[in-house]
Amino acid sequence: MQDKKKSWSLVAQVAILLLSLVIYVIVRIYYLLYAPFVGIEWLFGTLFFIAETFILFHSFFFFVDVVRENWSPSLPPQTEPSEDASVAILVPARHESKDIIEKTLLTCINIAYDNKKIYLLDDSTIPSYKQEAKELAEKLGVQLFTRKDNRGAKAGMINEVLKIVNEKYIAIFDADQNPMPVFLETLVPFLEGDDKLAFVQTPQFYSNGDVSTVSMVAHNQQAIFYEYICLGKTINKAMFCCGTNVVFRRAALNDVGNFDEDTVTEDIATSFKLHQKGWKSYFIHRAYTFGMAPEDLAAYFTQQNRWALGTSQLFRKLVTLVFTGLNKLSPSQWLEYVISTTYYFIGWAYFWLMTGPILYIFFNIHSYNITPEVYSLTFVPFFILSNYVFYSSMFKKKYKLSNMFKVQMLTALSMPVYLTASFTGLLNISKKGFQVTPKGNAKNVPLKNLWPQLLVLFVVLATLGWGAYRLTFESMDYVLLINMFWMALQAILLLGIFHLNKK
Repeated sequence: MQDKKKSWSLVAQVAILLLSLVIYVIVRIYYLLYAPFVGIEWLFGTLFFIAETFILFHSFFFFVDVVRENWSPSLPPQTEPSEDASVAILVPARHESKDIIEKTLLTCINIAYDNKKIYLLDDSTIPSYKQEAKELAEKLGVQLFTRKDNRGAKAGMINEVLKIVNEKYIAIFDADQNPMPVFLETLVPFLEGDDKLAFVQTPQFYSNGDVSTVSMVAHNQQAIFYEYICLGKTINKAMFCCGTNVVFRRAALNDVGNFDEDTVTEDIATSFKLHQKGWKSYFIHRAYTFGMAPEDLAAYFTQQNRWALGTSQLFRKLVTLVFTGLNKLSPSQWLEYVISTTYYFIGWAYFWLMTGPILYIFFNIHSYNITPEVYSLTFVPFFILSNYVFYSSMFKKKYKLSNMFKVQMLTALSMPVYLTASFTGLLNISKKGFQVTPKGNAKNVPLKNLWPQLLVLFVVLATLGWGAYRLTFESMDYVLLINMFWMALQAILLLGIFHLNKK
């Protein structure tokens, strides 16, 4: 009874929150249309409003997912695996530590499922790594697969091995992911029970959160995605593959030409193709695999760059498909893919939201126009309630509030990464290709390598300094105080670089 009351209380809080969000956006539109902007202020004011609306759009649907967590999607039908329910377990690796790969292969061997065959897909080009892979395969009795080139990176490697495997299902684990023995006996019955189910996805659960602050915060950041967002995507029949800890139906992959090789996030791109063809997906909200989070800022930024680059590349395809195949996805599926492929444009949103206060404090250029009274009645309640719901929803899942604040720090520090990756992905001008996230060996990143983050921090601190000067020697200005508050908040988040950048 107590849990039910808490659920209804959360629903009421989110309902009030979403109503306040809508009211605030309406008020912002009104004030933007009648703003006394002059000259270039119209440009900055419009860009500021677009950035603000972008953040509110993603916030709106996150809070919807928070509520939907109270009614989980119905379970697909399940059937005991038949004799032909064979599984090929693929472990792609490229320049990975021998110890890490060996641990993953051992856990794959220990999966309690007789009808399986394990393949180590070694895509290394350095002779020492190639030799280690060969020795591991021989030692553990798994099938080694290699090729002559690196076309298509991870996706290309999997596509090559799919030409020779005969198994009905394909399980994929990254080189640092360690499945539990019950993994296949839990997932395969779902695929056996529904012939239109293309894949079943499980969460990534990082088990090295105690190694460094970055790995701990990355684990908490992933929790936001897997605890709430994935459930919403499953309800809307748009759950995408996350690249690992997943089992595919081979026939479904064959139907779409196997894995997409045009983006560096082949998982979500392939899921998009499958959903266009009418295939279904499902997310099991329980961890059956334990893996490794990036352990320092360099590794984390590499991971985030790949994700931002790949989803931005896929967004290009979405825009094209709107004009050529709108009916290939349901409205709810379209919505989920738009949310997923635009998320990393958040770097641009943060940039313009930060630019507004800087322009006002230094040059008195306005980009925001609401009276103090209306601001206090519309935005302030929304801001307080949205943070309360966010933190309380994660606290309910047993995550520390201090760690969730560090998640916000890490997101703020990722702004330069998101800016460059989303820009190059959208224009499709990146030449880097697939980048493997470094595993282990956490270390302090040299400050010279963090110059974009430090440059942003310097500008923010300089803005605060000039704002303090104006407050001291000029008349008290309410608008100046508000802009100073937002700069102070950004400074606190960005100063987290010194806390996060330590072993």
